[in-house]
Amino acid sequence: MTIRVYCLRNNKFMNKSLPVLAAAAILGLLATGCAHTPGRFSIYSIEEKFGRGMANSYEIVRGGEFRRTVEQSALFDGPEYAATTGFARGINRTLARTGIGIWELISAPFPPYHPIGTDHFAPGPVYPDNFTPSILADSMTATDTYIGFSGGEVAPMVPGSRFRIFEGQ
Repeated sequence: MTIRVYCLRNNKFMNKSLPVLAAAAILGLLATGCAHTPGRFSIYSIEEKFGRGMANSYEIVRGGEFRRTVEQSALFDGPEYAATTGFARGINRTLARTGIGIWELISAPFPPYHPIGTDHFAPGPVYPDNFTPSILADSMTATDTYIGFSGGEVAPMVPGSRFRIFEGQ
């Protein structure tokens, strides 16, 4: 008996809130149709901002900024600075790029859509000059899968992975 009364009370609540939820869902579907269109004063779009945010927030796992900073410190300041100053600077830049990525993820639906922090950081992920990953060695990206030859990175998502199939090509 008490369950039936409780359900009747909730039914009145659902009867009032269901049209509001349906209107919000329809509005959400219609509003996301313009996500690809760049703004009036910008060449960037919501999708690009969200993608940059995803790439930059993954920096703490990828470690490209850290490796590049240590490498650049060794080249320009000397090997003794690479292990000390380069290490500290690399951690600092990695955390800053990760923070920029998280901010771009959170603020992706709102303008402005241009990259932030471009005075000190490149908009996209960076790699050391001695290594830039290639495409994934997969049948989807291989152009000659049917004859048995394909190439590319075996594991580009693993930091420091340098194994390539058919690297001489």
